[in-house]
Amino acid sequence: MKSEASYNPCRCCQAPARNPGALSRRGLLSGGAAAGLFPALPLGGLAAESGGPAATRLPLKVQPVLVYETPQRAEATSWRNWGAIHTEQDAAQEKNRIQAEIAALASAEVEFLPLAGIRTPEEASKLAQGQDLTVIYAAGGSVKTHEVLASASKWCIMFVRHRSGPVYLWYEIAHPRFLRKTVDPYGQPGMDEQDVVVDSQAELRWRFRALAGLKNTLGKRIVAFGGASGWGAGGRQAAENARRIFQLDIRTIGYPQLGEMIKQARANDALVKKARVETEAYLKQKGTTLETKREFVTNAFLLAEVFQQALEQSQTDCMTINQCMNTIMPMAETTACLPLSLLNDRGYMAFCESDFVVIPSGILLRYISGNPVFMNDPTYPHDNLVTLAHCTAPRKMDGRRVEPARILTHFESDYGAAPKVEMRRGQRVTTIDPDFNFKRWLAFEGEIAAAPFLPICRSQIDVAFQGSSERLIREMKGFHWMTCYGSHARESRYALKKVGIEMEIV
Repeated sequence: MKSEASYNPCRCCQAPARNPGALSRRGLLSGGAAAGLFPALPLGGLAAESGGPAATRLPLKVQPVLVYETPQRAEATSWRNWGAIHTEQDAAQEKNRIQAEIAALASAEVEFLPLAGIRTPEEASKLAQGQDLTVIYAAGGSVKTHEVLASASKWCIMFVRHRSGPVYLWYEIAHPRFLRKTVDPYGQPGMDEQDVVVDSQAELRWRFRALAGLKNTLGKRIVAFGGASGWGAGGRQAAENARRIFQLDIRTIGYPQLGEMIKQARANDALVKKARVETEAYLKQKGTTLETKREFVTNAFLLAEVFQQALEQSQTDCMTINQCMNTIMPMAETTACLPLSLLNDRGYMAFCESDFVVIPSGILLRYISGNPVFMNDPTYPHDNLVTLAHCTAPRKMDGRRVEPARILTHFESDYGAAPKVEMRRGQRVTTIDPDFNFKRWLAFEGEIAAAPFLPICRSQIDVAFQGSSERLIREMKGFHWMTCYGSHARESRYALKKVGIEMEIV
């Protein structure tokens, strides 16, 4: 695609991991003037890890609450509601059941607070706050009690039993009384039908995964080399929207500063030697073929070290680079494609083009899926097939295995180093298409049908998708898309609804 005044094309590519070496980025680039090139930034709660991503993944803090009641028998009147839990003994048995289920749901992504038992609104109001999610096990209790609990955290899920244990009162009335307040329109702030789960632990688990991904996306710090931007006329407000809706903490490192960092790295004999050693090891990986100049690859490893040092100094694991089609090339004597690929496979998040229309979707999808993501240019869908391409693609698309790759030039410039990643045919993938206005995103799932070699951006996949081609064509928004291995559309839709973005799944 030819460059236009309205956007900065930069087909960036991404490649495999390297073995964390004995020489750290901080050790190689620190000292002298180099240390002063990086802005002093507050840690913001992120912990540095030696030789790896600088930011830790924060668990979703979940407060489970059993709401029940202990009615007293009265003659000739209705003295109890529906449900099977009416005594303290019933409640004690139910708490044991819930605790066993919680133990099975616990993971690195989810941290459960001690289970609470609540009977009244007053007891609910005294429950400690600070959790991300409250899960109400709605065996009984008043509407007011549930409303107080729902307001105690950012998000809330109501769990009711039908067949997984003693039947709950709110299996009957969750929809008409809690969600709709005895009228037709929904009236519970922040909740709708997607926030009620019946019986299923699997249904709870994927919601936890979605909200854990959203928690880690909100407020994410990202370094923008060359500044924040957005594709096309529609993307002019993208950076501001990303700050407003996702609270992204965008930190800019300008090209003059980046140029000095690259210059010092190239003058560092130890770092240059390390880049050569890593180039040799990289090219010896099974399934790797070199079809560009070796020095382009060595310079790519050198540039990756510069990026990684800046990320460590900025205490984050997320970056993007603007004007990467042209501005970076004379400075680095290579393209940004392979360095971004290397960082993605090391566990970082690295995006080209500084396109904040699509970058929030990449961060969210990365956290939900646990896998690297492929930012790409879409083509025109037809016959339930669409080609997705970019000169940046991770080789560890599943987070573990290195896919085969040809190391070529960046297509538009025929310069530098960019991987053509041979993604797995038959692999299930999820693709997200964000709109310019951060209001209505599109998603679809499908399978990789082919990895062709057309005269376009180097990493290419033909995705056979479910649903209607006509509908996908009609609903397409924005420009760049984000793709990853696995099925993650429903989790993405659930998470986005919490920040006011609707997602349509084709």
